[in-house]
Amino acid sequence: MKTVFYPANERGKSDHGWLKANFSFSFASYYDEDKIHFGALRVLNDDIIAGGMGFGTHPHDNMEIITIPLSGALEHKDSMGNIGVIHAGEVQVMSAGTGVRHSEYNHSKTESANTLQIWLFPRERNVEPRYDQKDFKASFKQNQLTTLVSPDKDGSALWINQDATFSMGSFDGGRQINYTITRPENGAYIFVLEGAVEINGQILNAKDAIGVSEAGSVVFDSRENTRLLIIDVPMI
Repeated sequence: MKTVFYPANERGKSDHGWLKANFSFSFASYYDEDKIHFGALRVLNDDIIAGGMGFGTHPHDNMEIITIPLSGALEHKDSMGNIGVIHAGEVQVMSAGTGVRHSEYNHSKTESANTLQIWLFPRERNVEPRYDQKDFKASFKQNQLTTLVSPDKDGSALWINQDATFSMGSFDGGRQINYTITRPENGAYIFVLEGAVEINGQILNAKDAIGVSEAGSVVFDSRENTRLLIIDVPMI
């Protein structure tokens, strides 16, 4: 097993007043040659967006973009004609493919929104752009992982143009969980949203992460009530 620890306090930071961002990997003006990507996982931005503010219309291409609101809601509009609101408990997937333009704004005029914006390198380039979102609130069960994103088009999760799987779950303290990595060539990036876990002797607290590769599974022990996100990606 190979592991890389990503402490929360070593993430890149950007404060624009209306946007307070934490970068797990090199992004915009933040650059760290040791934090370019973890396999196909290129970007994981933990953003706090002030009420009424957001990202104006801008382009993307050849990237799989996943947005997960942790609190609050975002208004989405794109060049494919999709308009809507995504709330905490929902997940949004956009295959940028040959090119798409979109905007994302905090739906509330007064309350901040905390969102994760995640980019993956795609399995296939220059595909037709695509958008989807789904509400998972009824699917979450205590002490279980819920699959949010999957390469399986016929499953209950959102489909993605990459051999990647996203899982999220909340666990009571004192629980031991064994996560099986989906493919031999994949690794798992485990991001702690709340609480604390121990993985391979390493303690992870809120917003810490660990990348695990060259392993078939990962065992973690929740040291307190814990919520986490597992991003299972090809180690390209």
